[in-house]
Amino acid sequence: MTEPGVAIVGAGLAGCLLATLLARRGTDVTVYERRDDPRLAAPERGRSINLAISARGLEALDEVGLRELSLSRALPMHGRMVHGPAGERGFRPYSAGGTHAINSISRAELNLALLEVAERTPGVRIEFGHRLGELDMATGALRFENPEGVPGGWGGGERGRRRTARAGVVLACDGAYSAARRSVTFRPGFTFSQDYLEHGYKELTVPARDGDFALDPDALHIWPRGSSMMIALPNLDRSFTCTLFWTADEFAALRTPQEIVAYFREHYADVVDLIPDLADDFLYNPVGSLATIRCWPWVHQGAGCTLALVGDAAHAIVPFYGQGANCAFEDCVEIDVCLAETGGDWTAALDCYQRRRKTNCDAIADMALDNFIEMRDRVNSPVFRATTAARHALERRLPGRYVSRYELVSFSTVPYAQIPGRIRRQDRLTALAAAGALGLAGAGLAGARLLLGRGSGRGRSQ
Repeated sequence: MTEPGVAIVGAGLAGCLLATLLARRGTDVTVYERRDDPRLAAPERGRSINLAISARGLEALDEVGLRELSLSRALPMHGRMVHGPAGERGFRPYSAGGTHAINSISRAELNLALLEVAERTPGVRIEFGHRLGELDMATGALRFENPEGVPGGWGGGERGRRRTARAGVVLACDGAYSAARRSVTFRPGFTFSQDYLEHGYKELTVPARDGDFALDPDALHIWPRGSSMMIALPNLDRSFTCTLFWTADEFAALRTPQEIVAYFREHYADVVDLIPDLADDFLYNPVGSLATIRCWPWVHQGAGCTLALVGDAAHAIVPFYGQGANCAFEDCVEIDVCLAETGGDWTAALDCYQRRRKTNCDAIADMALDNFIEMRDRVNSPVFRATTAARHALERRLPGRYVSRYELVSFSTVPYAQIPGRIRRQDRLTALAAAGALGLAGAGLAGARLLLGRGSGRGRSQ
């Protein structure tokens, strides 16, 4: 199978990037999106969720000429600003030299940029108002409906209309609760898990104050509170999007504006007066769920079509490393690379894609869960701060040889699956250094190089 009709389900970040990459290879692609054109629709309340775009995402955006535009619309954050219960603050840089930054950018704005690039690319057609109801693997038929009467759909937005399309390859970019994935959920041999955190999330807003930022815009702000936390990311309009990560019981415990304000005044003392719509946002913004999804295989052959799962449809992760979009972008680039390596043979390319990416996506899923514990529990610990300081010292003394996990995840393209092993070797080195058993000069440096292994490990996912 070399050049079948290709359908992408979902016009989100991954769907638009993948459509552009495939069309540039000469493949005609139709993208089906269940929602209305976002350029015509109002944003959904409490669902902005800023993205933290870092090295992996920027490399992918560079493939379609969007790196510089994205950076121009993003705000760099060079570290974490940790807020204590009494209002005390401490800045923790992400890198030893304080030079690396992750970039806060609006998900909606980045999606619009990718959508417009895809639409301008010859060979891409985008159909809005097409909610996938069924994918028939035996015939390659995709059956769509327009249940909400989306104006961008067919029939002038008439409710209840149905339509059937066909494709030889279907790429599911429709998120963690993928409709396309349902077509293979009960296939023999398909394994699937969906693990929810007990925590959900709710968004609040810190608006600009006297035309300027109310908090330091060069930081990702964290209010760690043991069992829960709040974070805040800066926006170009000088506001901050705050996200509460609380359990269902914690959300349910606050029922009145008075209870909400009193609780925040006790636990988030330095920010409560910066959120004028606190009670309204808390009471009326929705609570979202947080799940880790793992499944295998990602590629399924039917008599009528091949289905491949991409991004969150294959491997949704929790957001605590800011790697969800970055990881999905890597999937898209990997498919493009595999098609080049196999001469456009879709069967071989998609098998190559899933085997290269699976171990890497499992690795970042585990690291994201661990980083939640770090952000809410460990970040204020004196032991954690001392360990971080020791690691930064080693990074300065052994540049390029000793690199923190955060730097490897966020500021490199080292395959995710290689990072845990490298960190274990580095942790052994940290323990030796802390015990005074390792000199950082002369023979000690040679021993450090031995522990860390040869080569930088940089490159595409393998």
